[in-house]
Amino acid sequence: MLGNLGNLAGILKSAKELQSQITKLQEEAAARRHHGDAGGGMVRATVDGKGTLVDIKIDPQVVNDVELLEDLVKAAVGAAVAKSQEAMKSELASLTGGLNLPGLTEMLGGS
Repeated sequence: MLGNLGNLAGILKSAKELQSQITKLQEEAAARRHHGDAGGGMVRATVDGKGTLVDIKIDPQVVNDVELLEDLVKAAVGAAVAKSQEAMKSELASLTGGLNLPGLTEMLGGS
């Protein structure tokens, strides 16, 4: 009966270590930047590692065409967010040894 308590202590220690690694990963992700371009670089979006838009650059040439500009902004932001999400998935896979832990991506601020 007491032998199982040793296993529980080991599991709790592992969980605490994983939580520490997750916290570190969240901090590192917030500092990272991912870029997405659209229209041959006419619009460039930058998001942080959590997918939050932090900067956008627009070539003045596309300002006259509002519909085109709207499409390019959406495409650039989408590309940057996709890069951010892929980077997070890759880091999570290395952290968990490829084990899929439901809800972990959302907990880290991803989707």
